[in-house]
Amino acid sequence: MPVIECDPDAARNRVEAAGVDTEPGNTDHERWRATHAGATAVAYDGKVVVQGENPDRLVGLLREDGGRAHVYFDGASRGNPGPAAVGYVVVTGDGVAAEGGERIGEATNNRAEYAALVRALEVAADYGFDDVHVRGDSQLVVKQVRGEWDANDPALRERRVRVRELLDRFDEWSLDHVPREINDRADELANQAFDDP
Repeated sequence: MPVIECDPDAARNRVEAAGVDTEPGNTDHERWRATHAGATAVAYDGKVVVQGENPDRLVGLLREDGGRAHVYFDGASRGNPGPAAVGYVVVTGDGVAAEGGERIGEATNNRAEYAALVRALEVAADYGFDDVHVRGDSQLVVKQVRGEWDANDPALRERRVRVRELLDRFDEWSLDHVPREINDRADELANQAFDDP
């Protein structure tokens, strides 16, 4: 359960500026509450506590904006199509800012890779980074997003549009293909998501 030491009024302003509604707290000690992307933030004097299964995106909204991050993504499908999961890691000079993995239902491997990239960029955008260097081991996704390859599958074209919309939120970005061993933590998180209940 992440605890963010901060000015709760400034944190509330950042959350509301991102379009997330806040409501009064449930007790005399709670200043306000907000729910976003499957997590709930509860503000107290001098801190905000985040609860829920996927706190990364809400934590990102609560922290101060700016800076650069390295973002890794990986999607996995057991069968093609079959049960699918995604994994992502967001790293700064201070270490891992966020990481996670989750099941996404049935998908092809390529659709899972796109879903992983979308999730990773959503987290990085919520953290307010100015500059992201994105890396993944799906050559198809990287080359389609960069415009080097066409996306003939209409579903992949839609996902490419969503990725480009997310990339437009950053002042600077790059997207590079890396070997699987460079992307091992995102791959591990995607595979762990299959085994988590």
